Amino acid sequence: MERAWWKEAVVYQIYPRSFKDSDGDGVGDIQGIVSKLDYLQELGVDVIWLSPVYKSPNDDNGYDISDYFEIMDEFGTMQDWTQLLDGLHERGMKLLMDLVVNHTSDEHAWFAESRSSRDNPYRDYYIWRPGKGGNTPPNNWRSFFSGSAWKYDDTTGEYYLHLFSKKQPDLNWDNPKLRQSVYEMMTFWLDKGVDGFRMDVINLISKVPGLPDDGEDGLGDGSPYFMNGPHVHDYLREMNEQVLSKYDVMTVGETPGVSVEEALKYTGADRKELQMVFQFEHMDVDAGEGDKWTVIPWTLQKLRGVLHKWQTGLAEDGWNSLYLNNHDQPRMVSRFGNDGEYRVPSAKMLATLLHTLKGTPYIYQGEELGMTNIQFNSIEDYRDIEILNMYEERVTQGNADPGTIMEAIHAKGRDNARTPMQWNAGPNAGFTTGTPWIRINPNYKEINAEASMSDPDSVFRYYQRLIALRKQNPVMVYGDYQLMLQDHEQIYAYTRTLGEVVWLIALNFSESAAILELDDRYSGMKRELIIGNYPEDGMEPEKLRPYEARVYRIFT
Repeated sequence: MERAWWKEAVVYQIYPRSFKDSDGDGVGDIQGIVSKLDYLQELGVDVIWLSPVYKSPNDDNGYDISDYFEIMDEFGTMQDWTQLLDGLHERGMKLLMDLVVNHTSDEHAWFAESRSSRDNPYRDYYIWRPGKGGNTPPNNWRSFFSGSAWKYDDTTGEYYLHLFSKKQPDLNWDNPKLRQSVYEMMTFWLDKGVDGFRMDVINLISKVPGLPDDGEDGLGDGSPYFMNGPHVHDYLREMNEQVLSKYDVMTVGETPGVSVEEALKYTGADRKELQMVFQFEHMDVDAGEGDKWTVIPWTLQKLRGVLHKWQTGLAEDGWNSLYLNNHDQPRMVSRFGNDGEYRVPSAKMLATLLHTLKGTPYIYQGEELGMTNIQFNSIEDYRDIEILNMYEERVTQGNADPGTIMEAIHAKGRDNARTPMQWNAGPNAGFTTGTPWIRINPNYKEINAEASMSDPDSVFRYYQRLIALRKQNPVMVYGDYQLMLQDHEQIYAYTRTLGEVVWLIALNFSESAAILELDDRYSGMKRELIIGNYPEDGMEPEKLRPYEARVYRIFT
């Protein structure tokens, strides 16, 4: 397999609102990030993925962009951004910007023009349709953020499509002028020196012509008509040809609802579209029928089955992105580990998984500290539009039990990941000298960066070791993956092989000890422990302690 820097990199995602506030207004900002560049360098990461910092009215925390060429006032100035870019490059790190081009804010200049009249030159930059008589929207698609995906606009008497918030109108990618405007914007940032893009919901940009209803009655899902649509690959190849191919950059597309077969179309080396995608299949292992808010217990069998499918499916072509949490998902140690008695070993075990599978690992801010989910008692303490709209629809307007809905929010709400970064045990966890925009997790006095960095056995120091190992051992990046113990109820085990080098990874996903019975190929062979999340004292070769992770070199 061909070597590439973006395959060998470890990416760290920063959610700017919640990372570090430099001016006491309670909102994280770019200068706050600049002040922590040495911390990121010490961790050892290669690439910073910066969630949106563009000008925005913040209906969806920056994913509603009103000006692609300006920095949001709360975050700072273009001069601050340039200082951040330079600071990263000076330290040998790269910057990945968020590219949000399925939709803009309704306060974007393009939309102001588009809604002003039906014959405005920008009208066709968005998706407008007449209603179906009376007050009926053009079709029955449901928004991801509850309710209809259509909003009536009095000015011209038509509806516009918004798959997300009503303040996030969808762009019309079938319009070549719109596409050229997007490519010019991308070129602007690449010429400034950014090292690539994470592309927000990029597989939604092509809608099926005619925008048909989904089902007969009531609101329908709609996704068959806008996910992986008829021209999405044409548009991405055009984007690559006109923009991306001219720079040495990293690209990752957020692609909800994508299959392995579809992912190969996005990421195949000869396709000239994207380098990798974020798939969501493993994020649905605890979702029941209906949607993510119907929470069911996940099993290792199910999680392992999904990860194995993607490891083997993209083994020869394409590339995996490895993650268990981000700004849209709950904290991984609370979801897939144990955030109580075994918080530290389970955080390290999950980190071992992410850094020893084949693909590019993504760390979400605070993950390297073992930060946990938050459980606010009142809906008033939540800030996320998805949570608030869902609660309004199901509790305030519907008959859902508030307690049941709050349990679902505690498990799956996006604000779990958005509470401020816990820097120290001082006031507001060292995040701000003001009032934080969202409440801080009260466990910050125990779980924080300062404590983690002063403890040689901390989650932070373990991440540091994993990242350093990756830089020194090509088998972690390019080694072939092979599953072992495929039916074990507690252990996920696999090998990575590159030439004569064979590594065996064994991970206990339970709070009980687990028996590690290797097959004949490896049981009698000499093995050397490369890294583990428990002291070697007391280690039994064939028995894993609760949430234990071991990485062995096998001498064949």
